[in-house]
Amino acid sequence: MGVGGVLRIEATERERPVFGGTEFGAVGPYERLHGTIFGELDPTHLGNVGIVNLDRAARNAHGNVEYQSDFRILKPLDLDRGNGCLVYDVPNRGNQPIMPRLNGAPDGGHPQNAGNGFLMRRGFTLVWSGWQSDVPPGADRLTARFPIIPGITGMVREEFIAENTGLLGDSNIQELSEERFVGSLVYSVADPDGATLTVRQREGDPRVTPAGLAWRLVDDRHVEITRASEPGFDRGAIYEFIYRARDPIVMGIGFAAIRDIVSFLRYETKANPLAPQERPRIRHALGFGISQSGRVLRDLVFNQDLAGRQVFDGILPVVAGSRRTCVNWQFAQAGRYSRQHEDHSYGDDQFPFSYPTLTDPISGRSGGILQRARDAGVCPKVLHLDTESDFWQARSSLIATDTSGSDIAMPDEVRLYTVSGVPHAAFRPLSKPVMQLPGNRLGYGAFMRALLVVLFEWVEHGTAPPDSRFPSRAAGTLVPLAEASRAFPRLPVVKFPNVLNELRLRDHSVEPPSESTAYRVFVQSTDADGNALGGIRHPLLEAPLATHVGWSLRASGYGEGELFTVQGSMIPFAQTEAERERARDPRPSLEARYASRDAWAARLAKAVDRLVAERLLLPEDGDRLTIAARESWDVYREL
Repeated sequence: MGVGGVLRIEATERERPVFGGTEFGAVGPYERLHGTIFGELDPTHLGNVGIVNLDRAARNAHGNVEYQSDFRILKPLDLDRGNGCLVYDVPNRGNQPIMPRLNGAPDGGHPQNAGNGFLMRRGFTLVWSGWQSDVPPGADRLTARFPIIPGITGMVREEFIAENTGLLGDSNIQELSEERFVGSLVYSVADPDGATLTVRQREGDPRVTPAGLAWRLVDDRHVEITRASEPGFDRGAIYEFIYRARDPIVMGIGFAAIRDIVSFLRYETKANPLAPQERPRIRHALGFGISQSGRVLRDLVFNQDLAGRQVFDGILPVVAGSRRTCVNWQFAQAGRYSRQHEDHSYGDDQFPFSYPTLTDPISGRSGGILQRARDAGVCPKVLHLDTESDFWQARSSLIATDTSGSDIAMPDEVRLYTVSGVPHAAFRPLSKPVMQLPGNRLGYGAFMRALLVVLFEWVEHGTAPPDSRFPSRAAGTLVPLAEASRAFPRLPVVKFPNVLNELRLRDHSVEPPSESTAYRVFVQSTDADGNALGGIRHPLLEAPLATHVGWSLRASGYGEGELFTVQGSMIPFAQTEAERERARDPRPSLEARYASRDAWAARLAKAVDRLVAERLLLPEDGDRLTIAARESWDVYREL
């Protein structure tokens, strides 16, 4: 790497060929490498000076700060038969989502199964590395070892919602009884004096200390909480523990670690597994990230390596919304992300929100996600993909509108897409009846596959991507919450949300942060069926069997009426007009919509073919989606 840093990788495991020796067409078999990255950073180099607390970390004899992280590489056994493109899949809390989400492989951290072979058949080289130093080891997660700074203390806030649903967000909670639970703390408690515990039923409620509420430290990383005995606080109540913490991790190294491993694999000639005979085989590098990982890509301002070269030629942040991360902070909490009810006020969501450089009169700041890369001449091409959920929970409208509520133009290197009718999180059965409505099973994997191909063709051949497909104010598809509520059909057993994840200017120098001026946040308007307008409409919105929405309301006993994390909901149509009339459902029944299953299937096929022609679906996914949808006909009839 030269001046500014040193990087060495050591492969401790090598499996060749992997996937049982499966041949992937002209690309041939793949091999897997796994090992450790040994990195050093010069705190005085201009490319590193923005990393919080790096200058306070211990240095080696060369004056550099050392770190380590795990890495994993899947590559063609013969790199010359690959497509010359590295895809860096930003790990999500140590897990590697690209294989299950794009290849349809079994879920899990270790890429042991090729699934449908999509990425391999197209010749991509896949790279992962640990960037988040607070990820616990095990379960094939990729971890990182970054320095801590002893002696520094500061106030830290933790939120706990002890509802035990099995979803991400309650993994840091151990239920002891109906009255008590233990919460894990991200940082060690420096001094219990001055620590406070409050509870509130809803995010916007005052923080209170009712009768029965109590806490005690089990040790310096765990707090036992006794629930409030006073009525009015159910399983969805928010418990907030604020304490003085010590020994922060230099978590911002994670950004530099991503930058440096991708740069090393692109450009280095010596000891580089992607440069056999000391000749690099990688022409392009793409960054891919879902949810937390997509937010990391939006926050990754280090797109220039320490030698001044471009790191990523293109990035595909998925379901990130307008948020970024709590990574390069003194007491970072990289796993937190703001939602309407859960973790609402964490610091991952302040200006800038969008890609062009703008001036924000609310914060008084100017900036843009791409500004630093553009100033350095290393701006990547961007395909940004969100779902309907992300307008409700991730304030996606702030990507496309300014503080006055007007549409903003995107730079030439950016395209925005939304998959309407689809939730942020994949459907998962819950252990408790937390949601008012059945879960939404629609997904967006096929659209990610198509856009990854589009991004590759853009950077490799200069083939322009499809125009943005994003709701807008001008088209009337991006509207205030009250207007969206008026457009939604009046269904006797369905409540439309009266809340969304609003945003205000915040001061995070205090805990809890103080809030002031509100930003204007919009959601998608809907058609007469309640299905969202604008963006890429999932084929089952063009040939609908139900109303599919990106939001889910919490049920009684779990914070009723608040939004439930990033899940979606589904409300089937009545089968017959008689059923519809009995239910007082204004939406036409399936009987009234379609003369037969074949008539419905023909309409579905037309919607799929249109998306394939627009390069928003691959032909193989169009066929797969059509088959899956046809099979769903009977499922909907049984609901």
